[in-house]
Amino acid sequence: MTISIEQLGKLMLAKRGSRGVRAAAAEVDISSATFSRVENGHMPDLETFAKICKWIDRAPGEFLGFEASGDASAPGGAQVHLRKKPTVSRETAESLGALILKAQAAAQVRNRLLG
Repeated sequence: MTISIEQLGKLMLAKRGSRGVRAAAAEVDISSATFSRVENGHMPDLETFAKICKWIDRAPGEFLGFEASGDASAPGGAQVHLRKKPTVSRETAESLGALILKAQAAAQVRNRLLG
């Protein structure tokens, strides 16, 4: 099941619970300002996204639509969900989606070669 990227902030809020933003941000190893922005619906950069996914114990692929053992190039194998924000142009969102898909495909190839 794919979790929409919009739900990332809700999952962060649930994980944070009654702790303050600063304490939670320190656990994630990001700034409190960045933590707050992402929790409020802004799209994180790739490094921040990876840290947050690890902290909330979710695989990044759950947000990106990757099947656990599927091939990203297969039909329906990957769908990138990016929230449209005034601060993120369509071109940037499309480029980010393409980058994520290429990185995931490269990781799969590497795992097959090493595994």
